[in-house]
Amino acid sequence: MKRIGVLTSGGDAPGMNAAIRAVVRKGIFHDIEVYGVIGGYAGLMKGKIEKLELGSVGDIIHRGGTFLYSARSEEFKTKEGQQKGIEQLKKFGIDGLVVIGGDGSYRGAKALTEQGFPCVGVPGTIDNDIPGTEFTIGFDTALNTVIDAIDKIRDTASSHERTFVVEVMGRNAGDIALWAGLAGGAETILIPEDHYDMTDIANRLKKGHERGKKHSIIVVAEGVVSGYEFAKQLKEETDFDTRVTVLGHVQRGGSPTAFDRVLASRLGARAVELLIEGKGGRAVGMEKNQLVDYDIIEALGKEHTLDMNLYKLSQELSI
Repeated sequence: MKRIGVLTSGGDAPGMNAAIRAVVRKGIFHDIEVYGVIGGYAGLMKGKIEKLELGSVGDIIHRGGTFLYSARSEEFKTKEGQQKGIEQLKKFGIDGLVVIGGDGSYRGAKALTEQGFPCVGVPGTIDNDIPGTEFTIGFDTALNTVIDAIDKIRDTASSHERTFVVEVMGRNAGDIALWAGLAGGAETILIPEDHYDMTDIANRLKKGHERGKKHSIIVVAEGVVSGYEFAKQLKEETDFDTRVTVLGHVQRGGSPTAFDRVLASRLGARAVELLIEGKGGRAVGMEKNQLVDYDIIEALGKEHTLDMNLYKLSQELSI
């Protein structure tokens, strides 16, 4: 490996800049030239590639988002689009590529790998839904953003004796909802991995009201139902004064936490090591606080699993 590339793709996540920084500085430490792809796979096909120096990644470890920008590309899903990308990589003399992103980004890296171009995937998504790693870059920061919002909403819910429905991101994974709901003391948590019974939820809220509880927080993962639709259903079962807060993209922004900065640094550096070792077609992750790597093609064949014991605990503590 004499030259490697790095790109960010899909939804941005706090800590992506820290991962890019790690890739660039780890590469330069090993006398490897590092090139940044601007604008994800769409930028790759257009040849928007720039050489990165040590100074290129100075003062970015604390910044949210990605300074390489990100974009989604339907064209890159085609064989023709992928060949365009490979041609651009060869044009710049790049021998391997580090791809930072989520499920869609991994699929792009998998496609390049299958066509003989070595890629290493680094999990960067707030959804925490990538198989093979306990945590993805950005999850911890998004989680703390949600918890901060829930804490503030609880003050208002208490003051006005209301039930608040908080809709959070996560696509088809309930990690953000579960962890934030448990940490924020939510009375009810709705996740895609389990069905919900509106009558049961309503009865539990009524029981709490009868024992003097004046307010409640319900956390809803976007992959289950919209917060407004759930509030409508709840209104049909109860007469509680209910308000809805959809946190939206605020969850994807902000300065990354210390955890995400360290996680991103470790994963980004390990990705470079794998390319140096000649191991393309891999993805990096963290299991039991230890770095791991696995076949990126096999990883995409697995399903992300939620810790259902944590979900059970949240139900036990919300009585």
